[in-house]
Amino acid sequence: MNSKNIIMRFGFHISIAGGFPRVIPRALRTGCETMQIFSGNPRAWKKKPFNPEEAQNFQEALSQTSIAPLFIHAPYLLNLASPSEELYTRSIDCLVDELNKAYRLGARSVIVHVGNKLRLKEPEALDRVARAINLAFRRANNSIQLLLENTAGQGTEIGFKFSQLKTIVDQVDEKERIGICLDTAHAFEAGYDLSTSTGLNQMMDEFDTLLGLDRLKALHLNDSRTSFGSRVDRHWHIGKGEIGLSGFLHIVNHPALIHLPGIMETPRKEDADDLRNMEIMRSLIR
Repeated sequence: MNSKNIIMRFGFHISIAGGFPRVIPRALRTGCETMQIFSGNPRAWKKKPFNPEEAQNFQEALSQTSIAPLFIHAPYLLNLASPSEELYTRSIDCLVDELNKAYRLGARSVIVHVGNKLRLKEPEALDRVARAINLAFRRANNSIQLLLENTAGQGTEIGFKFSQLKTIVDQVDEKERIGICLDTAHAFEAGYDLSTSTGLNQMMDEFDTLLGLDRLKALHLNDSRTSFGSRVDRHWHIGKGEIGLSGFLHIVNHPALIHLPGIMETPRKEDADDLRNMEIMRSLIR
């Protein structure tokens, strides 16, 4: 396929407040061509019972739109690297649940934060993440992919270096089910300078060398409110942060990225915020 005919598909993380019937109208209202949702409350272990009929209705309604693909973001509470066996087991159980829900909702992938090593040494923490994924895949026997989201490296976070992601991926048994979601703000904050064409190309070369570009399945398109290499995770509006408009101009037109869905997780108080970010993002397409 001629890359000149490919244009990146943009979307947002869409709230599920009020139930799944409200999701698609919200996505359409903000111009989504792709989208990401939570399957339930992302900050609570205890969730309302999952309604298979509601999930089927959602999947059918989504199929009547051009919004694709759909991504499920795993809850923030998961820590697949946790040294606590109780939290580790609970995180694996939750991940299995998310993979199964994603299948019922018609999603392509589940996106998960890599985790926090806390008191563990880095190698042990990375090994625990890979082991958790293997256990979850065996229990959720479906075709849903799991995408590891790179982190900003805040606190004891792991997964902010591509070499760390490679260590995890190398130990996953079902390689066809594992991929990466690249968050632009996190990468910038972790020390990958996406604000310049040179920095972006260097990052892409490193990613390709360590993981292979075919492992990259989605983008989180967020500007950064904090400075380059800050290791502090703060998303900001497109073009208003430290990556800037010129940075996103290179990102959304990069030949190795334009075929990927781009999800924005920018600050939001009302639809106007999303519409403004969408307008800016689309204006950058060349």
